[in-house]
Amino acid sequence: MNSAYTKLVKNLEYLKLNQMILHLDETIDFMTTNQLSFTDTLKKLTDYEIDMKEINMMKSMVKVGAFPHLKEIKDFDFEFQPSINESQILDFTTLRFIERQENIVFLGPSGVGKTHLATSIGIAAAKKRTSTYFIKCNDLIMNLKKANLENRLENRLKHYAKYKLLIIDEIGYLPIDKEDAKLFFQLIDMRYERKSTILTTNVTFKLWGDLFQDTKIANAILDRVLHHATVVNITGDSYRLKDHFVQEKTESNKREILK
Repeated sequence: MNSAYTKLVKNLEYLKLNQMILHLDETIDFMTTNQLSFTDTLKKLTDYEIDMKEINMMKSMVKVGAFPHLKEIKDFDFEFQPSINESQILDFTTLRFIERQENIVFLGPSGVGKTHLATSIGIAAAKKRTSTYFIKCNDLIMNLKKANLENRLENRLKHYAKYKLLIIDEIGYLPIDKEDAKLFFQLIDMRYERKSTILTTNVTFKLWGDLFQDTKIANAILDRVLHHATVVNITGDSYRLKDHFVQEKTESNKREILK
């Protein structure tokens, strides 16, 4: 092994260019076989390093997103939920709605896939290095409430307002009092026509007045959420009961055969 090669490896180690070290020999062989220029060879070698940095960056963005799971669109069973337009969901993953500062609302009963779809879109955004954060509605309100008591509400609101995509999950699963509704409104107002928000809820919009215990605040929230939004109304059976339904059907068929 010549001294120039050894020195090159040491230089790469010092610079922590591990992928270039890993692919150095094969790149040299490829250069020799295909008579590549110095520029083309260096480009090929640095591509390995850049590709790995991009992968690590995507992983980091996904981790920062705080998603409840790593289920993606490819993992969603559209056949089980025929009320969902697959093409529409795939279009969401292009992130056009984020470029337009638009919102998405997934509306439907528990277990129909709202969180899965919202998370999948969020992961797609994070992988494209779009700042994304996932949080359950109750956790969001508790955090804002705590910040308000500690006189740091403005900073906390700015924290949640900074993300290009904020996913607020499970609106309506737990009660929200009037004061908490005002905190929620402030965040929605800060993001209005500036950033995109995905919301999932099991409560129809006409009942949001009851949900937030203040019709005026509820209408103000809805006005800002729905002004530039796509509402995906999901009907159908619960995914969580899917296997139970299959098992129940199988046992029923067995009983019919035995009759």
